[in-house]
Amino acid sequence: MCTSVQPLEWTDNLNNQNFDGILLVTENHDTLPAELESLKAPLQDYSAVDSGLGEEVVVLKVPDLPGNRLVFASTGPVNRDYDDVRRYGDAAFNGMQRALKAGMQRPLLVVPPNKDYKNNLLVAALGALQALYMPLEVRETKVKPADWKVCVLGLWASKGPEGRKLVELAEALESGRLVCRDIGGSDPERMAAPRVAEYVQELFNNSPVQVEVVSDLAVLEKEYPCLAAVNRCANSVPRHQGRVIKLQYCGEGPVTKTLMLVGKGITYDTGGADIKAGGIMAGMHRDKCGAAAVAGFFQILAKLKPQHLKVIGAMAMVRNSVGAECYVADELVVSRAGHRVRVGNTDAEGRMVMVDLLCEMKEKAVNETSPQLFTIATLTGHAIRAMGPNYSIIMDNGPAHRNDNAAQWQKAGEVIGDLFEVSMIRREDYEFHKGKSEYEDILQSNNLPSSATPRGHQTPAAFLIMASGLDKHGVDSDRPLPYSHVDIAGSSGPFPGIPTGAPIIAMTANYILPYHDV
Repeated sequence: MCTSVQPLEWTDNLNNQNFDGILLVTENHDTLPAELESLKAPLQDYSAVDSGLGEEVVVLKVPDLPGNRLVFASTGPVNRDYDDVRRYGDAAFNGMQRALKAGMQRPLLVVPPNKDYKNNLLVAALGALQALYMPLEVRETKVKPADWKVCVLGLWASKGPEGRKLVELAEALESGRLVCRDIGGSDPERMAAPRVAEYVQELFNNSPVQVEVVSDLAVLEKEYPCLAAVNRCANSVPRHQGRVIKLQYCGEGPVTKTLMLVGKGITYDTGGADIKAGGIMAGMHRDKCGAAAVAGFFQILAKLKPQHLKVIGAMAMVRNSVGAECYVADELVVSRAGHRVRVGNTDAEGRMVMVDLLCEMKEKAVNETSPQLFTIATLTGHAIRAMGPNYSIIMDNGPAHRNDNAAQWQKAGEVIGDLFEVSMIRREDYEFHKGKSEYEDILQSNNLPSSATPRGHQTPAAFLIMASGLDKHGVDSDRPLPYSHVDIAGSSGPFPGIPTGAPIIAMTANYILPYHDV
């Protein structure tokens, strides 16, 4: 297994002949700074015969440039009300795809600075790296192993210290996204739960990240009964048996902040007894991107080694299978917190596999320094219906809301191109999940898809709070515990296509970079 990232180099020399072409990403060729003056004339000549320059990616033959060629990928305007730094990432992605078609193997990415977007080069580099990702299955099955689509990606930076820091940070972020894509994007057999555990154990061998894998069925049933209910059907197939993967990182120095992450890792979601019909089951191997993001974030921790930060993670790796042993609607399952949960829809399995792990995090959190709890999941179709694709949604409980946690995530994502919308958990969401009879304390779900349910992405957060016992740690308690739920159903990436790695870039910007001199 190769998890090394695309090799990166920086240079301050635009004419460095170690590269075989330049990929220029900017708003307008007429506004290039003086140090890029040599790129302006050929683009002006081209615009004299093609007024559409800037509307699509073009390749020009330019003597004396590296490889005698220039790929120009315009961002278009970046100063309108609705523009953001993603313009640079999108343009770099499209430009890199064109550079690959042109046969470049050592492209040099050039992005002039912009006073309004101080991270535009980093965001562009990540966009280019997204285009250069090679799926794990492809890397593993090549007759002649080649782990990268190009030999090296160059980054142009006018200052040496800036270039070195940029490469260090881009490599770390991309290494986390690579792990996230490998786990989240690989097919249901390559990344069945036992093989995810093997991947993670190998990945973090001899690293600052500690790994523990829970596979014993008796332990799963005792400690995580809601997860075990979902696992019951898949457990009859050894290669599909569930796993809980626990991760821990503790940076040097006194701990000042503790993050506690639970990721949904449904390796394949048939919907269970409430089976997904009508062709909508395709792509359900991507229902593990929440757990994949947890693993990816730990990879970035292992690379950057931030001080004073402790992170505890749990990946709930389970297949939601259908068959004689599957859990069904109407079942009563007693959660780890001791609540009787009535199953309303077996396709609401994500909250089930996470809730007992969230309860366990809650139990540990009372003894941790400045804890912050999270669940991360491709949880609801309603998230896409409410906010559209491409956006993560974050929502806080009372203590987290008082700390402005969601707003901080949104701000961090804004400057680095990993965007969030903020939702609120309201009283109606708690009412929705209250038991409807004497039999149950909590209703897991109604009988409709989330996309057909009012407040369909907010109510699951209330369920997780209630069924885990976190409602006893609200603003009215002696020990308030900040908790946020992150729904990445819209932002995890298209299918068919490559996962984005959301939301680990925003997580890094919010929690690691303040502890790391990059």
